[in-house]
Amino acid sequence: MFTDFLYLLRAYGMKTSLNEWNMLLEALDLNLNHCSFTEFYHMARCILVKRVEDYDRFDQAFLAYFRTMDSDESGENTPGPEGNEIPSYFRRWLRKAHKATKYDKDSVDAAWGEKSLREIREMMQQRIKEQVEEHDGGKKWVGTGGQTAYGHSGYAPRGIRVMGEGHLSRAMRVAGQREFRDFRDDNAVQVRDFQVALKKLRRLSNRDDGPRTEFSVERTIDETAENAGMLKIILERPRKNQTKLLLLMDSGGSMSAYADLCSRLFHAVHDMTHFKDLEIYYFHNCVYDYVYRAPECRREDEIFLGKILRKLKSDYKLILVGDAFMDPTEFYEPYDARSTHTGEEWLRLLRKQFPQSIWLNPLDFGQWDRLNWGSTISAVRRIFPMYPFSARGIDDGIRELRKVQ
Repeated sequence: MFTDFLYLLRAYGMKTSLNEWNMLLEALDLNLNHCSFTEFYHMARCILVKRVEDYDRFDQAFLAYFRTMDSDESGENTPGPEGNEIPSYFRRWLRKAHKATKYDKDSVDAAWGEKSLREIREMMQQRIKEQVEEHDGGKKWVGTGGQTAYGHSGYAPRGIRVMGEGHLSRAMRVAGQREFRDFRDDNAVQVRDFQVALKKLRRLSNRDDGPRTEFSVERTIDETAENAGMLKIILERPRKNQTKLLLLMDSGGSMSAYADLCSRLFHAVHDMTHFKDLEIYYFHNCVYDYVYRAPECRREDEIFLGKILRKLKSDYKLILVGDAFMDPTEFYEPYDARSTHTGEEWLRLLRKQFPQSIWLNPLDFGQWDRLNWGSTISAVRRIFPMYPFSARGIDDGIRELRKVQ
């Protein structure tokens, strides 16, 4: 049954399994959606979406697949009872929507909630035969702003909408709002996303030679119990963060479009106190002989990269941020008269010095191999593991950095 919807979900990035799909089909066989298209939407989302990041993907796939489908809930396919056209004078009466009158929701739900669509059609057919004038805001006739299950712009828990626009949270309307687009893990990330991901880099150690000054609750309880209830306080050496991070960020040129993104990363890292040591430097296009202490990359802020390599040991984790998009001559040839190595050679030296290293690229992943000068991107990828500059990409990159070399 509509198996192509399963493949469409996967095409939109959802990892829908056959077990989940069969569960949905079983729920349909049991009519758990009560023959309601809107209830089917919520039921399918409940069964098929396992991560909050996939809510938006599901809505997009749902819209794409069911976009041309109308349901009896909306009334678009029900121009009149038993397929008959609504009389022209009814269309004239219903052309203008009147403001909905006040109503008691519980009483309206009780009046219409248990009626079947067939019963509502039969009642509507009878009303059309009896009604001789325009009527709005009532509880009996076909009109607008009322509480009958036929008409429009009023309220009823279910029914047939005749002309007008739907105002309730029907399936296509809910999916079309895409309320979960900001939860996607391939969108631009915020400061909080960086901080959560970078916290995973923490490596704590209690093997320091310092004094035992930290009270251990668990060990105190255990030792007191072993000591027949006589209190025995246990102190431990404090656990300290042993993670050291080197951050190199591309600044200017083609990266200008991502200045705000890089600024968020800088502030997220700079405000964190979870690193034993943190070094942040900037470069332009590629890492050459000199990097800079400020994003403006001024001459007075430069520092020789070789000096940094001599100062920092291989236990530092390295994150480079840039689009890796440059003229090949900037990558394969010396940058200027002061250059001792090409950009490619410096990157290989960095990779050798810091085995636990990654490259974050803000360019859309689909463009990495399509750009005219994309050979530099592929060349950088041959040196460093490269990940998209997104919530998911950063999370994958952090896992790479945490691997034991």
